[in-house]
Amino acid sequence: MLKAALGGVAAIGAVGAAVRVGSGADPETGSRTLRLAGSASEGIGELEVPLDGPLLARRADDRWETTGLASTPYSMLALTWDAEESSPEAEVRTRSDHGWSDWRPVPALSDAPDARSGEGSGVAGTDLMWIGTSDGVQVRVGPSRPSGLTLVLLHPWAQPADEAAADGLDVPLGRAADESLSQAGRVPRPRQRGRRQWGANERWRDGQPRYIRTIKQVHVHHTASGNDYRRGDVPALIRGMYRYHTRYLGWSDIGYNFLVDRFGRIWTGRAGGSGRLVRGAHTLGFNATSAGVAVIGNFELVRPADEVLDAVAAIAAWKLHPFGRDPKGNVRVRSEGSDRYRRGRKVRLPTVDGHRDTNQTACPGSHRYRHLPEIRQRAAALVRRYSKVRLVSPPTLSGTPVLGST
Repeated sequence: MLKAALGGVAAIGAVGAAVRVGSGADPETGSRTLRLAGSASEGIGELEVPLDGPLLARRADDRWETTGLASTPYSMLALTWDAEESSPEAEVRTRSDHGWSDWRPVPALSDAPDARSGEGSGVAGTDLMWIGTSDGVQVRVGPSRPSGLTLVLLHPWAQPADEAAADGLDVPLGRAADESLSQAGRVPRPRQRGRRQWGANERWRDGQPRYIRTIKQVHVHHTASGNDYRRGDVPALIRGMYRYHTRYLGWSDIGYNFLVDRFGRIWTGRAGGSGRLVRGAHTLGFNATSAGVAVIGNFELVRPADEVLDAVAAIAAWKLHPFGRDPKGNVRVRSEGSDRYRRGRKVRLPTVDGHRDTNQTACPGSHRYRHLPEIRQRAAALVRRYSKVRLVSPPTLSGTPVLGST
């Protein structure tokens, strides 16, 4: 991993560049400049800044805080620390053309692979925040400072194909389904943009996709990132999440099976075939029998658009219907170990649930969680619509393509 501190130099293996903090002082903050490595041609700029040294000073109220740190442009940030440590209460403020922002919390990430999945690197972290282009950052944590605490700055560069990917396929997505792909009696695959369209660098992921045998649940998440992104920002935003999950948290791929942007457009997440039963890393303890859908944004702050509800309902109906799951019902599942349910415990949960039902988290945000009954209703309506003709044969459980996959 690339590391840097004020006055230090470190190599970045993946990008093949050096990270250096500039010697010139920023006229506003008085600090030297944090410089991200990478370029537009390489796809992403990135930097790790260790905060378990003198850079993070203790305040009189027993919290820890940096000075305002100048940087070259970045648009996403997170904090990581050693996984065995307790999660810190963290806040950041950032500087853009409009000056310094207010302090905002950076919540601990509760999306994760299961312990037996072989993913992970002993590092825990926060959600990855979409800040928009910024050139300064200040961090404070408390009351404790975990070992290995590190600030991660990312700047996924816009690519020529991003606007085309963002502009294409703008159709009502929920009602949603692509009927040309429907099989008799099955909810068809919703229209979606694939990994190629958001620009996934397949060299970043590690290993082959893993598959599960059934889907009992669809878990609904939010990414807890910003809500003010544009349509054309979405591919770069997903690339940033992909880089964070793989390089900095050590996961084999982006954690979510699907992502939905605030405009109601569906994007394929994990590799392995969107119509196949790909095991994700989205809901600690419950990845073995589920699919995970993350809405890009923070829905503690805003209400989801109607198009977003349609899109999530379309995914849920498509994934649950072949296995006879009722989107408005409940199901018994066995936990593989989460911070809410111990390993081996059987739990009765909604078939379409929010992340907070399985883990200690605010995800998918209070506004999003409040709309889950409506999502269930819309998914059930899609199931009824496409259930007029009985299935000729039962769905496969082997992980082979189903439901008109591509």
